[in-house]
Amino acid sequence: MNRQELIRIIRQKQSFLCVGLDTDLQKIPKHLLDGPQNPIFAFNKAIIEATAPYCVAYKPNLAFYECYGLQGWEALEQTVCFLREHYPDHFLIADAKRGDIGNTSRMYAHALLEVLDFDAVTVAPYMGEDSVTPFLNYAGKWVILLALTSNGGSRDFQLFENAEGTRLFEEVLRKSREWGNDDTLMYVVGATQGKMFEEIRKIVPNSFLLVPGIGAQGGSLEEVCRYGMTRDCGLLVNASRSILYADNSENFAEAAALEAQKLQKQMATLLL
Repeated sequence: MNRQELIRIIRQKQSFLCVGLDTDLQKIPKHLLDGPQNPIFAFNKAIIEATAPYCVAYKPNLAFYECYGLQGWEALEQTVCFLREHYPDHFLIADAKRGDIGNTSRMYAHALLEVLDFDAVTVAPYMGEDSVTPFLNYAGKWVILLALTSNGGSRDFQLFENAEGTRLFEEVLRKSREWGNDDTLMYVVGATQGKMFEEIRKIVPNSFLLVPGIGAQGGSLEEVCRYGMTRDCGLLVNASRSILYADNSENFAEAAALEAQKLQKQMATLLL
């Protein structure tokens, strides 16, 4: 999915919501565990069918699939195939946080962007250009670089300043512009970073930002939009637990839909 297609869908649906598919077998409704389908896929399918009208993207966190071995990988592949067949206009993000070099990086890119056919993959930039560029060799696909995350430990490295006063996350933003552009690169910026979005927009004024931390992590959607929204929206705001686990009964999908709809309505009022 290219940039113009993504912008069109955001405008059409009046939403920039991304639903994170962080599916945990310990948290899904118990009745799914005894059903005929892979319970991870059964849960994802119900969540997707309930929330698709209100979001523009889905983001499976691969750790929640890898931890279950073959069962998890099968569920991930089933989920992507289901989305491609029934909801082809949704943007699909592999939240993989890959970060290696050489053949390893090329194989990660091949697996996630070609074999599994995600639209985008999250990548850690710590090892530099040759850990990122293999993911940029796929037409119509995106790299989402970790820039300024919402966890407490982000200040350990991301806010470190060099002798000139440039913080590490700012150097990541600037340097990465030599590798890609607004049509191929997005950045992860945590919702809890508040006014830091202003600093980020000075460096990448038109790039899309993937913003986790809304909902269970307490980030403010209004603040994110005040400091981070662009003329083309420029935001994909992710919510995971607040939607997935809004209810643990057989009515879980309906509860998820209500939470997604609530965010979509709020987003519609905030779009420029």
